[in-house]
Amino acid sequence: MKVLKGISLFFLYPLFLFALGVWIGVQTEHFFYPGPAETGLSVENDTDGNEIAVNELFEAEEKLSVKEVSAGEETLSADTEYVLREADVLRGTEVETVWELPKQYIGMNRERFVSAVQNYSDYPPLTELEQGFVNAEVVSFARARVVVRKSYQYIMPGDGFYLAVKDNEVVVYLEDKKTIYMNTGIMLETLPENVQKQIIQTMFVESEGDLYGFLESYSS
Repeated sequence: MKVLKGISLFFLYPLFLFALGVWIGVQTEHFFYPGPAETGLSVENDTDGNEIAVNELFEAEEKLSVKEVSAGEETLSADTEYVLREADVLRGTEVETVWELPKQYIGMNRERFVSAVQNYSDYPPLTELEQGFVNAEVVSFARARVVVRKSYQYIMPGDGFYLAVKDNEVVVYLEDKKTIYMNTGIMLETLPENVQKQIIQTMFVESEGDLYGFLESYSS
């Protein structure tokens, strides 16, 4: 009996150690390599039966797509060359000058830049109107170089001006009452009622100084 008991212990002891080792190995694997439920990733099988972390692949694809869009969209920088073309629409001439890009345009893409130039064209400053400004437009756009054309009517005024209405906007005519000297951008309904009546009947202004005094008073 003692011999049988000794033989049993001889076989049981290594078997116990083997089972303990297997259990420790499994626990260690779960600790260092957590499964899908523990990582929060949904898992699918590919055609070969391999597991794929779907959430992780989706996030990686989305980040790559954003990078591709950002890389493909040109934006202006401080090194962008700003080319200004000033055209005289009456004489058909054009002068081109190169400037540093105005700071307000830095970082703009094509859409924002075109919109900014269009807004400038729709609401030009009084100093531009004084020079006979007509409009502004973007000729070309690239990160290295942008070209903007400004058109002017450089008209030499005679003796006196006439304020009248065209398409509900106050315009300035020369003494012949036919040649437009300036589009003021001032809408008729924004003026006082008595001034509106004078302009509707064609209001005479004696000098250039009086004209710009009027524009400064009623320009927004």
